[in-house]
Amino acid sequence: MSFAKSESDVLSALISARLVVQLAQERGVVSHYPSYREPLYHVGAILADAALQAGLNYRTVVKVRIDRIVREFPEAATLSGMFNAIASIGVADFLRWHHHTKVLRFVCLAELLRNESIDDFHQLRAWLQNPACREKLRAIHGVGPKTVDYLCGLVGLDFIAVDRHIRAFASDAGVTAGDYDFLQIVVSYAADLLGVSRRHFDASIWIYVSNQKAAPKGRTTLQLPFDGAIAVA
Repeated sequence: MSFAKSESDVLSALISARLVVQLAQERGVVSHYPSYREPLYHVGAILADAALQAGLNYRTVVKVRIDRIVREFPEAATLSGMFNAIASIGVADFLRWHHHTKVLRFVCLAELLRNESIDDFHQLRAWLQNPACREKLRAIHGVGPKTVDYLCGLVGLDFIAVDRHIRAFASDAGVTAGDYDFLQIVVSYAADLLGVSRRHFDASIWIYVSNQKAAPKGRTTLQLPFDGAIAVA
């Protein structure tokens, strides 16, 4: 997370964070849309999720593919096992996705980890805590700061990944600045002020915004990013 930390910058971020806190409390985002996102202890699924998620409906397109990878390719929990699996069926069939851009992104992520001598979940989690990894990840075409932070979240690191849901919620709160780093620190501060984990606040906002768009009037459907959907009155 890179953010200019002058006194005025911090003050501006805190003022904006309080706006986000106020809206979150008014809408019951944390109390009514609680989310606990378990880390994915499966390297193949983690890389697939990170490569596929941008611009797609998570619940109906991405999640079904990630669940299948975990279920049908337990050996792909390690990077070496994943490479063995795709050697026999191909990357496109492993992902059940044939568009060149996301397939190539997945391959580049996998090759980077292999070059970094990473094989299992714990090695990946440790590597992602090294700031030097960000430049290497960002060198991959299509991998921006959001994908890097999203990848960190998949292994349980406490990051806000600023996507359209975060931007929409911040805008509704009256935070008009669109800079990624500023919005990330604002929502991070808001989570801290609320006393909740940043990644869980991220997930709660995701659920809230998704359901405001999708649910029929008078009914809310909790579309959990990783745990299915729970309908409530």
